[in-house]
Amino acid sequence: MTISGYSIWIVLLIGVGVFCASFVDAIGGGGGIISVPIYLLTGLPPHFALGTNKMSSCIGTAASTYRYIRNGFVNWGLALPAIVFALGGSYIGTRLQLMMDEKYLQYLLLCVLPIVAIFVMKQKKLPEESGDIAPWKQRAIILTAAFVIGIYDGFYGPGTGTFLLLVFCNLAKMDIRTASGSVKIVNLSSNIGGLMTSLMAGKVLVPIGLIAAAFSIAGHYIGAGVTIKNGSKIVRPVILIVIGLLAVKIILELFGISF
Repeated sequence: MTISGYSIWIVLLIGVGVFCASFVDAIGGGGGIISVPIYLLTGLPPHFALGTNKMSSCIGTAASTYRYIRNGFVNWGLALPAIVFALGGSYIGTRLQLMMDEKYLQYLLLCVLPIVAIFVMKQKKLPEESGDIAPWKQRAIILTAAFVIGIYDGFYGPGTGTFLLLVFCNLAKMDIRTASGSVKIVNLSSNIGGLMTSLMAGKVLVPIGLIAAAFSIAGHYIGAGVTIKNGSKIVRPVILIVIGLLAVKIILELFGISF
């Protein structure tokens, strides 16, 4: 039995990989660092791997976003304008990508990631309660981060949700659960935009994407529940894992090994 020309066992392997990626993504972001290589390793051409991943991740992100919304962990007053700024930044980043070599950004990230990792490790825990900050200052930080990290997302992308989460928690003084929910709103909007583009270009294997989406929904829903229940106890180590995976990805790409 085959699905879109791929055996059922290959599709199930994709599903298991997507579940793990979605679980990580719901907690600390960066799931694409895991799921995209899974699609590529099973033989999907790169454009179809990226497009099909957009379908499964978009539907899965909707599940974790719903769970955060249902539990009241979304600051709508900050999340909604952040979507606009993130999308604007992503557009600029995409335009810059056409003019510049992404290796410059990769070298910069290799310098920045160890600093971020040390900062996270020195923190005993991410904030469980909202901090004291002036509303105007919090809004300025959130919107600036959404725009700047949106540029990064359009230019390169991996780890966008993780970087947003760290800024929302540490600079904008949001508690870990509300920060996670608000980041998911921003990520969902950008995922929808990417999915629509891939669908219109015919670069999505819809049957495989829908099957993988079922695994993605499960991973995102469970991951969101774990975050809501455990807070920074689970988020902090997952963020460190994502940072490590991102560093490995960049190093391999600089040596000409893409995944």
